[in-house]
Amino acid sequence: MRALLIKHDHLTFAGPVGERLTELGWDLDERLVVSAEDHHAPGVQFDFPDPLDYGLIVPMGSPWSVNDPGVASWVTPELAMLGKAHAAGVPVLGVCFGGQALAAALGGAVERAPRPELGWVDVETDDPSLVAPGPWFQFHYDRWRLPPGAVEIARTAVGSQAFVIGRSMGLQFHPEITPFELECWLGHGGDAHMRAAGVDPDAVLEEVRRTEADSARRTRALVDAFLTRVAAGDR
Repeated sequence: MRALLIKHDHLTFAGPVGERLTELGWDLDERLVVSAEDHHAPGVQFDFPDPLDYGLIVPMGSPWSVNDPGVASWVTPELAMLGKAHAAGVPVLGVCFGGQALAAALGGAVERAPRPELGWVDVETDDPSLVAPGPWFQFHYDRWRLPPGAVEIARTAVGSQAFVIGRSMGLQFHPEITPFELECWLGHGGDAHMRAAGVDPDAVLEEVRRTEADSARRTRALVDAFLTRVAAGDR
């Protein structure tokens, strides 16, 4: 079983999402879209592989917006790739930017949220056995509008947090978060973003460290439920 894991930048890691997939026998093919050298000029050309060569597609987060014209050179083909995967019945698990990209690829849209969500947030869930109430880690400024036919699973006051459509699922939060990943984000502008929003990045990082085991446990359960109930077409 092969899974395509799309890392849009060098500061994103598969974390416990990738660990759980590997434990379950998935062979992860990780592709990096924007290298560290191109981080400040991310309008690169990138050739996405054929999604039909995989049993699962996992587009991860990104510091850029789906709507950012500066990254349209690779966002546009990525949306086409996700649409092709979904149409062929290849499951997609979209994480944050990846969830927004999935929504946009299937006829929804991405827009600026009324305020950012930064740090740990509980969600209102209609199906806690699929998407638990959390808390889940958030770091986003945009939100999606659901594509036609999607079923919303979870939400906050800011926006939709999870949806299912066919064999695919979009998540607004970051189940893959680890202390190392957050340290990378904070060291590359995230610290300033949090402080500007009135959030203490040091306190958030300490909480991520303190709750790492619990967070990984929730993520493993989420991955398992996605694979058995959504990707398998049994929901």
